[in-house]
Amino acid sequence: MPLVSAPPRPLSPAERERRERSFRDGLRERLPELDAERIRAGEPIGPYTTFQIGGPADVFFEAHSADELAAAVGAAREAEVPYFLLGLGANILVGDLGFRGVVIRNRAAHVAVDRATGLVTAESGAVVWPDLIEATVAAGLGGLEHYAGIPSTVGGALWQNLHFLSPPPDRERTMFIEEVVESAELLRADGSRVTVGRDWFDFGYDYSTLHVTDDLVLSAAFRLEPADPARLRATVEANLEWRGARHPPLDTQPSAGSIFKKIDGVGAGRLADWCGLKGTRIGGAAVTERHANILINAGAAEGQSATARDVRHLIGYVQETVEREQGYRLSTEVGFVGDFGELGALPPAGWEDADGFSGGVPPGGHPEPHRDAERR
Repeated sequence: MPLVSAPPRPLSPAERERRERSFRDGLRERLPELDAERIRAGEPIGPYTTFQIGGPADVFFEAHSADELAAAVGAAREAEVPYFLLGLGANILVGDLGFRGVVIRNRAAHVAVDRATGLVTAESGAVVWPDLIEATVAAGLGGLEHYAGIPSTVGGALWQNLHFLSPPPDRERTMFIEEVVESAELLRADGSRVTVGRDWFDFGYDYSTLHVTDDLVLSAAFRLEPADPARLRATVEANLEWRGARHPPLDTQPSAGSIFKKIDGVGAGRLADWCGLKGTRIGGAAVTERHANILINAGAAEGQSATARDVRHLIGYVQETVEREQGYRLSTEVGFVGDFGELGALPPAGWEDADGFSGGVPPGGHPEPHRDAERR
């Protein structure tokens, strides 16, 4: 559930430290029995991300319930301190210099399954796979098995409308988590808590209303259907196998998933592959041989992790190569969080819609060789 809040102007170190102290005080007021040692200083963020990259947070706090999450976000908002809400740490890259402000890690993970009604409720920090899916498969409830293997919390799943090409073996359509969402409890910008239905989210591809509001999900309810546990298990295993053949294993090749947004009509991974970019490496960062739209922390297995700088420069190299050789401009879908220091010249944000380009497609439309290219 990537949510970053920052003041409208840069803060001086002294002002930021004052606001961070205010956050600590405010959190202890909201949670009087809180152990002060749970509010940590200088905690490295990288180990809490799937990329295993990133410097320290000025202040770090793990929320273990929806109430603690609401208290921490409320304290950060009241203190007007920059804060970042961290889930599983997938689909993000944290800067080498870390995050100046408060990182709130969402570990609110309570799950309740009502087999009789098919209603499943889960706090927003609950892990979709394996925790939530395993609980529903064991209960003989279908609807979430399609997302096995995708690293996401419940909050992140609603943020991006989690999706996967399923069911096997034909994989004829993309399944979206919106199809089983019944309702969600939100923390509003004014601190109130409210329950909303599915329509509130205005779900789209990689989109929900959460992208354009300051509201965040505290918990969600899913309406599932009775199903044969053996059939559900078969779907889970087939999807894990299918995904495993195309995505590098996170335990040995840390990554953030797809780096570039798809371009209508031709996939980003296919464009990079046509440029021969699989295996390309800068420092400890490399384009995986499995899929040219996924970069990995190759240095992690060698005892020398890639830096965020390595990854940013490899992203820029792929963007420049694809534009030069294929005519398209790739834009990133991975989130950049925190302080990256001085990176030098890189393609600027929004370049995919500059100079006559539209969504990465060059002026005049798709180049002739790519007009009928298979999407990927």
